[in-house]
Amino acid sequence: MSMLYDEGQQAIATESRRVLDARVGKDRLLALLEKTGEFDQAFWDTAVEQGWTALAIPEEHGGLGLSLVELGLVAQASGAATAGAPFLTFGYGAARALIDGSDSAAAAEWLPKLASGEALGTVAFAEGTTPLPPVASVTFEGGKLTGTKPAVPAGLKADFAVVWASAGGKPVLVLAQLAGADRKVVSSYDNSRLYADLTFAGTPASVLAEGDAARALALDVLARMAVVTAHEQTGGAEALLHTAREYAVTRKAFGQPIGAFQSIKHRIAEMYGLVEIARATCIHAAASEGKDNFLIAAADARIAATDGYDTASRDCVQIHGGIGVTWELGLHLHMRRARSLAVELGNLYFWEDLLVEQLTGEAA
Repeated sequence: MSMLYDEGQQAIATESRRVLDARVGKDRLLALLEKTGEFDQAFWDTAVEQGWTALAIPEEHGGLGLSLVELGLVAQASGAATAGAPFLTFGYGAARALIDGSDSAAAAEWLPKLASGEALGTVAFAEGTTPLPPVASVTFEGGKLTGTKPAVPAGLKADFAVVWASAGGKPVLVLAQLAGADRKVVSSYDNSRLYADLTFAGTPASVLAEGDAARALALDVLARMAVVTAHEQTGGAEALLHTAREYAVTRKAFGQPIGAFQSIKHRIAEMYGLVEIARATCIHAAASEGKDNFLIAAADARIAATDGYDTASRDCVQIHGGIGVTWELGLHLHMRRARSLAVELGNLYFWEDLLVEQLTGEAA
């Protein structure tokens, strides 16, 4: 694939950004920070209305049959708007587990609902700081789940979860309806992510994959979600770059715009470089979907986008000076989101280790 988007993809990028600019409001997002258990319903209604929920789901299941490239472009626009709902990424992860899993009945039941926005899905793999533990503490026996998955994004509102569990000491990937699980809200730095501790006590579940197949599918799902998240991080970093640049050419100090000072120029130039590196790795990763080098490309995008968004969120605040830390300006919305996205799917250590393993280990 070319490193450039075609006309249709450019139209998706332009239109999604235009729609979100018109419908996502800073005041609504600020209010969500002080609440738990709520998300930006207006954003999610827009996502359903625009068909974004159906983008990467096959047509036979009610989707549009597009690729990770198109979904990534929508995620990039969502990141620029700091959209207040995590379902675009985690619903996609759940959908991919169903598409590639062995339970065709579950896929037939849930994929059309995910595509239409009727159902919300999430992925519960992590335990502690480990995004994919070698042996999960949550156990699956006799068709039922037992144990707790901590701080699951979207866990407060999702209808079902794809859970990484252990069955007789071997990994298993199962689907569990969350009506049969106990949810405990986790108050966080970014409450619109809907973190919840999910406790299963004999909750019925169906198997999607077992053994080595489960591990391979879980890693693929994790990598796909990482690419979507990397696009979201890139969108946020680019929005901060534009904000910093506009402020630097209008705010004056000592009789001239602060953008004339070398320290400001260098920060903005560095932000620009990081954004473009992140964008390039995201395009490459999305285009590598289904290929042998996909894990490498996904890890690369995840690392570059996390670094870019973290740096941009800090530097944009610094360039704004005292006003940058005020509640009303809202730059902290990006800083909170940058920190949340940096750890949701595994921190940089995990992705750096994965990249090294893929480049130098047996996988190489």
